[in-house]
Amino acid sequence: MNDNVKSPWPGPAGMIPVTSGRADDANVFNRNYLDSIHVEMRVIDAIEPSLKTVIFGEEFDSPIMMPAFSHLNKVLKDGKKPMLEYARAAKKLKTVNWVGMEPNDEYAEIAAEGARTVRIIKPFADHSIILDEIRFAIEQGAIAVGVDIDHVPGTDGRYDVVDGIPLGPVMLSDLKEYVKAAGNVPFVAKGVLSVQDAMKCKEAGCAGIVISHHHGRIPFGIAPLMVLPKIKANLAGSGIAIFVDCGIDTGYDAYKALALGADAVAVGRGILKPLLQQGAEGVEEKVKKMNEELSELMMYTCVKDVRSFDASVLYV
Repeated sequence: MNDNVKSPWPGPAGMIPVTSGRADDANVFNRNYLDSIHVEMRVIDAIEPSLKTVIFGEEFDSPIMMPAFSHLNKVLKDGKKPMLEYARAAKKLKTVNWVGMEPNDEYAEIAAEGARTVRIIKPFADHSIILDEIRFAIEQGAIAVGVDIDHVPGTDGRYDVVDGIPLGPVMLSDLKEYVKAAGNVPFVAKGVLSVQDAMKCKEAGCAGIVISHHHGRIPFGIAPLMVLPKIKANLAGSGIAIFVDCGIDTGYDAYKALALGADAVAVGRGILKPLLQQGAEGVEEKVKKMNEELSELMMYTCVKDVRSFDASVLYV
């Protein structure tokens, strides 16, 4: 990535200030950082690109995936369940579906929609819950399973409690146990935001990581794309899949993440409004538009497929 262009922001290149540690400010920071990355044009010899993407050995139509939403499996006024709706959208779009904290019975209902699904589990203090949910997800045909490693502290400085269930620490020994429990099914650590954690995930045997701060969980957290290149470099040759979320709202955002080394990205809050208002159709429309934007920028930069990205096209 070029570093000879002066940043429009005060301080070191790319370092965009925030005024507090609140999640809303973290998301403004993400948005500003994403928008501060500019792209040079390379159009001679450009062709219409392919978005076909291989994730955990399976081919999908796009590197833009569903997010790991939680607590949305409620019936709306029109009788639709959001978690089922975006699973249906994922299946139709032929992309990966991610599911966050849901009890086994509701996870089974989501999985039954037929989308290839990754189940992300909270770091419950009671490890038997984690192991049970890993086992159950595998029985339901999950393409991968994982744990939210970043959802450990609450805002009171103690282990968080979600839906009355105590959470606890995630130790390296725990990760190794979960990887072993997953067996031949890939295990993913979600919420990596440093080279240190990425290397521990590698040591544990994780098949993938999600570079993320979980929509601003950490006060003053860096934008995931800021640390992505360092993590990519340190994991070179490991075979670990690198995914990114937080603020990916357009195909142009997805392009920047992919150019910086991500294997795929998850769009989160960008699909929440169309999901709740229109269900699966709204999600499909949003992601199709993002795919169009991604393809457009790939053509402007002579990128023929998802294996051909070049970070030198980016300027911060």
